[in-house]
Amino acid sequence: MRNRLARMPGKMKGQFRGNHSKLSLKYAVWGLVSGTLSILAILAVTKMAGYPLLIGSFGASAVLLFGASDSPLAQPRNLIGGHLVSAVAAVIIVALGGSGSYAIAFAVGLAIFLMYITHTVHPPGGATALIGVQGHAGYAYVLLPVFAGALILLIVALFTNNLVHHRQYPKHWL
Repeated sequence: MRNRLARMPGKMKGQFRGNHSKLSLKYAVWGLVSGTLSILAILAVTKMAGYPLLIGSFGASAVLLFGASDSPLAQPRNLIGGHLVSAVAAVIIVALGGSGSYAIAFAVGLAIFLMYITHTVHPPGGATALIGVQGHAGYAYVLLPVFAGALILLIVALFTNNLVHHRQYPKHWL
């Protein structure tokens, strides 16, 4: 353990300047359009259903879907699965331990664990777990808003990312 701690500063150095890909205005504009449309679609379905379907973690999912759509973390399995297993983690923690500080923290850790072992890592899933515990989520949280909202994001991503010639989504389904 002492050797690991001694090596940590050297491992934290990294390069001063990273290798960034060339910026593309068309990618940025299409991300703006797609991200806006995805959140508007969730809000429109919310209005029609009369049930709130928008949670904060969907904003982060939109960044992945429309700003880094090639990322393994943005693929459908990760989007849907990551949100679902994180919502289930939240519901379990609320049922077993309430919604205090330790429950919130453990729900995020449990969500990371579950996403990792199910190969569904989707970083916004951590926020889905946190939001669920913070909001005292019941079992319905998994379907509404989590599954419904993630499905809306997926449908918009399928449409907008394939509408233009410079994108293709998804790279893989499972």
